[in-house]
Amino acid sequence: MSTRVVLQQADITRALTRISHEILESNRGTDNLVILGIPTRGVLLGQRIAGIIQGIEPTERQLVGQIDVTMYRDDLASHPTRTSSPTDIPVGGIEGATIVLVDDVLYSGRTIRAALDALADFGRPRAVRLAALIDRGHRELPIRADFIGKNLPSAVSERINVRLQELDGVDEVTIDS
Repeated sequence: MSTRVVLQQADITRALTRISHEILESNRGTDNLVILGIPTRGVLLGQRIAGIIQGIEPTERQLVGQIDVTMYRDDLASHPTRTSSPTDIPVGGIEGATIVLVDDVLYSGRTIRAALDALADFGRPRAVRLAALIDRGHRELPIRADFIGKNLPSAVSERINVRLQELDGVDEVTIDS
């Protein structure tokens, strides 16, 4: 097996900065904006994006939270050992808000489908957008990201690894083939 580094720390920082600017432009500021990370690395990326946005357009309001999709997944029978994380919706909730779901890798689309199902239990947002650090293709559902760090076409047999400083001690994206 060979491992190839495709993004390093500076690349990830640039991608998240670009995504943050795109989110602000799309939403015309931070009004009614809620960023929800999908555990585990999507939460960390969501926190980084919220930090960048706060640096551009400071707001007193908490922008970021997380949404647990574990019980909404359609693969629980084949992966029953998944651990759930607490859902943390910012004060004010999601009713009428523009939600930006954040995940590390967009692949089949099934995690995002589960996140959409989970969101329905918390209210009715005005709009839901998707930000992904990596879009690797191979969608099984009609889901696409609105904000993408990098399109990374890959073979189904390859594995994309996102490593983040907070968990892994390094910021990088690699492909194992």
